[in-house]
Amino acid sequence: MDQIPNCPQCDSEYAYENGPTLACPDCGHEWVPSQTPEAAAGEAEDRVLDSNGNPLADGDTITLIKDLKVKGAQGDLKAGTKVKNIRLCDGDHNIDCKIPGFGAMKLKSEFVKKA
Repeated sequence: MDQIPNCPQCDSEYAYENGPTLACPDCGHEWVPSQTPEAAAGEAEDRVLDSNGNPLADGDTITLIKDLKVKGAQGDLKAGTKVKNIRLCDGDHNIDCKIPGFGAMKLKSEFVKKA
């Protein structure tokens, strides 16, 4: 590689090679050098990540990491509740699922972890 491009996130000129990827010491961002910043941003937006940063996919099993209050329901969803066969969808609540004993529900991926 003749010239290492600036970081696509913070535009730092101090990016360096880190194996097959490039890394930025200022913001910690890593990217594949063949990716353009526009392609990398589009790919990051399309992926749904759990609270630990693991990618989620349709059909996965997840676990709630905290108690969630549900408007209009008599009880809360308890931490540790396992939910099988999720579906990913667009929007703020990006997980569509059926919770045993509760019914259909939409969840935010930041409150779950992959089981």
